[in-house]
Amino acid sequence: MVPREILAIARIPGGDELTLVRHGQDFSVMLGADELMGTRKQFSEEQLAVLTIERLDAPRPRLLIGGYGLGFTYRAALDRLPEGGHVTVAELVPEILDWARGPMAHLTGDSLEDPRGEVVIADVAAPIDEAACGAGPRWDAILLDVDNGPDGIVRDENDRLYSRDGLDRAKRALNPGGILAVWSAAPDPAFTRRLRDAGMAVDTRTVRARPNNKGAQHTIWFAAKR
Repeated sequence: MVPREILAIARIPGGDELTLVRHGQDFSVMLGADELMGTRKQFSEEQLAVLTIERLDAPRPRLLIGGYGLGFTYRAALDRLPEGGHVTVAELVPEILDWARGPMAHLTGDSLEDPRGEVVIADVAAPIDEAACGAGPRWDAILLDVDNGPDGIVRDENDRLYSRDGLDRAKRALNPGGILAVWSAAPDPAFTRRLRDAGMAVDTRTVRARPNNKGAQHTIWFAAKR
């Protein structure tokens, strides 16, 4: 039996600890006994970017991604990014990038040096708030994968992103026709209603965790600013 090896531990600001674990060739990030993400379950995180970009009609789209994680959403966005587009990732935990450049460098490749993107150490709520109040340019898409979904377990402060007030701020931070895309480990009808109550056109997709149509079923909401 291949043993599980703890490679590193990082503390979430205002939250608990994240643990990077290697099991053979696979990596996972754990919150206590819960696996938040893993290299064997990346498909739905990639589809968060792929399906969002497919829905955009902006010629040079500006994308904001909440959470770098294992980098699957970011790399998929760079792979599908239209010419002239740009991707910004807001990652709250600095050690996540150390892991990307360290034990998982073979997965990261040169994505962190790609001139079409940048990763900043920040709560994703900050650039959303800046755009919402006019202190920064608006986004064509905001992609959120900072927790296990609208009913978060990682950090209490994430709840504000999914509240009615948070959705109103995200809507103001988007250009007309822009998309708020939210990844979740499970469906949440109440969150669907909140998105619609915020005046957004909502499309909900169920995507498997693995590309072979196996693994858990994850939910992605695509809420378009009318």
